[in-house]
Amino acid sequence: MPKQNMGSLNYRILLMLCIISEVFAVGVFGFAVNWGTRSTHPFPPNIVVKLLKENGFNKVKLFEADPGALKALAKSGIEVMLGIPNEFLAPLADSVQFAENWVTRNVSAYVTSGVNIRYVAVGNEPFLKTYKDMYLQTTLPALQNIQAALIKAGLGKQVKITVPLNADVYQTDSGLPSGGNFRNDIHDLMISIVKFLSINGAPLTINIYPFLSLQSDPHFPKEYAFFGSKSNPIVDGSITYYNVMEANFDTLITALEKNGFASMPVIIGEMGWPTDGDPSANNELAQRFNQGLFDQIVQKQGTPKRPTLPEIYAFALIDEDAKSIDPGNFERHWGIFNFDGTIKYGLDLGNGKSLVPAKGVKYLARQWCVMSPEANILDPNLGPSISYACTYADCTSLGYGSSCGMLDARSNASYAFNIYYQTMNQRKDACQFNNLSMITTADPSPAAPGNSRNSSCRFEIMIDIGKHELARSPSSNLGLVNRKSRIVAMTSLLVLVSMLFG
Repeated sequence: MPKQNMGSLNYRILLMLCIISEVFAVGVFGFAVNWGTRSTHPFPPNIVVKLLKENGFNKVKLFEADPGALKALAKSGIEVMLGIPNEFLAPLADSVQFAENWVTRNVSAYVTSGVNIRYVAVGNEPFLKTYKDMYLQTTLPALQNIQAALIKAGLGKQVKITVPLNADVYQTDSGLPSGGNFRNDIHDLMISIVKFLSINGAPLTINIYPFLSLQSDPHFPKEYAFFGSKSNPIVDGSITYYNVMEANFDTLITALEKNGFASMPVIIGEMGWPTDGDPSANNELAQRFNQGLFDQIVQKQGTPKRPTLPEIYAFALIDEDAKSIDPGNFERHWGIFNFDGTIKYGLDLGNGKSLVPAKGVKYLARQWCVMSPEANILDPNLGPSISYACTYADCTSLGYGSSCGMLDARSNASYAFNIYYQTMNQRKDACQFNNLSMITTADPSPAAPGNSRNSSCRFEIMIDIGKHELARSPSSNLGLVNRKSRIVAMTSLLVLVSMLFG
């Protein structure tokens, strides 16, 4: 074959390969995200998986072995970090058999069915000072037993162990990253854990929260919490740090270097910004922070000590209204998306791609429970009724500095009545608060169209769990979508091949 014809053929082959890679690519970039499932009205897992794929998330971290989530992830191609809650650390540490049984049920079974489990995260921030040393004796033995169980199951090379730790496991006495070392009270334990991970070719996972730095310290320079700021920099020798994320991460890298683990791989297991439940938690600040974070990921921009970008799991995919609020009301509002997959704020995902909302979500009827116009705000039953509603439903948006924190007394009561009513699946008896309430079909949200107040406060309508339970199983739905997608993709490829080689 003549050389110029050969060159033309090579070019066409290269072009076809590029087209194939574009057709089968999952999203534009490989984003990673945390998927929490502590909700009174769980987001249907099959819809979540579609949401992940359509927004370019090809890695996900689960906090527990949720069967619905794992089944929906089968054959999706999405990499999974599977978490083990802290309450399992003691039994895992005490019994290799318990660890083997856990791996058989929650790892082997799902790997066999096509779930791409890459990591098992043993515990979740077990060394937080608020736990008062509860897990100091059990974390490493649990880690060792899970590793042994993975090896026995033939998964030792395919699935790696890790321990997600809070950034408070290291510190710097000088206030500079170059002064970094592990916390004195757990120094030896941390070295043992890092050494064990290193021996088994596993990464260390650290959760970093600039929001918590800002939220917990009234003197913390606000701009230093965000990417792209040039104010309040920290100069550490020849390095200048412009944001707390980079300084925090490099403090850890210094700690690893000082203790002989300079090349230890590190994953950032959680990083994000909440949108409610605190004066510093709102859509504007969350958008600013997360856009900066996603820009870092798209640009593959690391830190001064680790120029190669670490794997970062954004926190989190959706809000969780049943999550513990011990750290603060903001805990239920970390989602990039609302609880139902609707978009809170826009994000540029690179290459002109924006967030895409969830599709196919079914809701309860368009009706709300509100305070009756005839009811008196001085009624002695009003206070106890609001208290009762907020005991069994999520009223964190009513707190000081939150999205619904500026409501008047009547609207405040209406919000509480409605969130309880929705949480109880709009049962008729769930809108009976001592003759103080009524059902309406007019959206009472200050942010609703036609209402005069400019507010982000929303009176929610919950997901209709019953309708989704009657739908086809997640695996069958996903399989149908995948088959149709493959048929369309292959048809397109055949046409393109014909055009190139015809």
